[in-house]
Amino acid sequence: MNSPAIDISAADIDRKTSAVATLPASVDATPMQILAMAVQRGMDTDKLDKLMQLQERWEANQARKAFEAAISAAKADIKPIMKRAEVDFVSQKGRTHYKYADFAAIAAEVDPVLAQHGLSYRHRSKQDGKRLAITCILAHRDGHFEETTLAADNDESGNKNCIQGIGSTATYLQRYTLNLALGLSAAKDDDGRAAQDAETITDEQAAKLKALILDGRADDDGKIIGNALRYMKIAALTDIPAKNFASKVKDIEAINKNRARVSK
Repeated sequence: MNSPAIDISAADIDRKTSAVATLPASVDATPMQILAMAVQRGMDTDKLDKLMQLQERWEANQARKAFEAAISAAKADIKPIMKRAEVDFVSQKGRTHYKYADFAAIAAEVDPVLAQHGLSYRHRSKQDGKRLAITCILAHRDGHFEETTLAADNDESGNKNCIQGIGSTATYLQRYTLNLALGLSAAKDDDGRAAQDAETITDEQAAKLKALILDGRADDDGKIIGNALRYMKIAALTDIPAKNFASKVKDIEAINKNRARVSK
């Protein structure tokens, strides 16, 4: 390991030992160089052990500094993760449609950058009943590493079998532990939040809104609906979020009442 020299006093190693006191009061040397001098001077085993511990602490501190510098440099080089994976299904709650960055997309972007800066990662798992814990171990070539752990229940949504449920949760946790370990912005992979906001109204609810918009007017209904869509700034009624359905009903009813008053 090529590391910068440090200025260390022999008295800091063991002030009470005469053997260490025979070393120069202040030397511009690494702990390993001090250890070599101690061996040459015939220092006993106990004193050598203390010097070895000093060397290990010094190396660990240098490795930590190298790790933090590499993480900082890598983050500056990592480009925004593109959301190419897509979820699109209809349930009793309505349509769920969103895009997200899957693990393959994240790995394709970060792996080459991490390698350039001497960084690598791997995952460790632990299953406890239906609870799965995934740990991301992010390591630097100089030896320092840090761990990030998240846990969640097996994903039993849809028609997944037991193994598929475990796999779904595992890939989900792999993505998020790696994101957390690298300190990537949550906005680059926000499918959890997007899933809540992406549910749209059902076809039946869209038909109800269309009937309310027309309010008994059958003539040129395409123009009427088109004007309503432009007013709501959407391309289709089915694009309305499910959580906004009730408020849209009230808005349209209020418009109809106001138009009825004006026409009298």
